[in-house]
Amino acid sequence: MNPSRTLITGVVCGVRVEEIDETLMREIRYLDKLVDEVAKGKSLEKILRR
Repeated sequence: MNPSRTLITGVVCGVRVEEIDETLMREIRYLDKLVDEVAKGKSLEKILRR
């Protein structure tokens, strides 16, 4: 997993990613958000805030 994944913020399925307490669920939502943003045409650099 990319160490910058914790910088991913936003809402996935009506839940803010940064507010999820359970570690595994937060990791799943990071990946879900990443896939959603790439599908919209955003670059990985922009999503991971490099």
